[in-house]
Amino acid sequence: MFKTASTRSALLALGALALLAAGCSTPVPLQDNKDVPVESRTGTAPGAGGAGGAGAAQSQVATVDLGRSTPTAAPRIVYFDFDSFVIKDEYRSLIDANAKQLVAARGKRIAIEGHTDERGGREYNLALGQKRAESVAKALALLGVNEGQMEPVSFGKERPAAQGSDEAAWAKNRRAELKDK
Repeated sequence: MFKTASTRSALLALGALALLAAGCSTPVPLQDNKDVPVESRTGTAPGAGGAGGAGAAQSQVATVDLGRSTPTAAPRIVYFDFDSFVIKDEYRSLIDANAKQLVAARGKRIAIEGHTDERGGREYNLALGQKRAESVAKALALLGVNEGQMEPVSFGKERPAAQGSDEAAWAKNRRAELKDK
């Protein structure tokens, strides 16, 4: 189910990108823009009388130091419904953000850890945790992440995020976590 929805979303995104590119290819006649002042490299408009003159147009562009900026980390936990490995729509933006970071850093590797709540047998929970991890890996792969960057693993019910035997604890334990390797 998620695979077809993701494929449909990817096709819609490609279509929108194609329309945007087609819209940008329309030439703009330069002769209509003769009266538009052009900013010089000194930050003043032509004929403004220099950098300190009255009517000087200062550039509003801020400099960006790309060497120091670090991208903010995207959230890294996807929660699942009981007995399910289907990724909910509310986590699509989380998957997208992590995919963008992984595509930008092809050398980065992650482990996708699948977890379950305490209900169910050990073998069943290990299999369900693996399916959860693999569903996140497939979603990331559909967005361009190399399969070699991801390792889906299951811990089943062995590493709970929350202790307790109530729905609040169980909901926190039904998850897939993206962890750097």
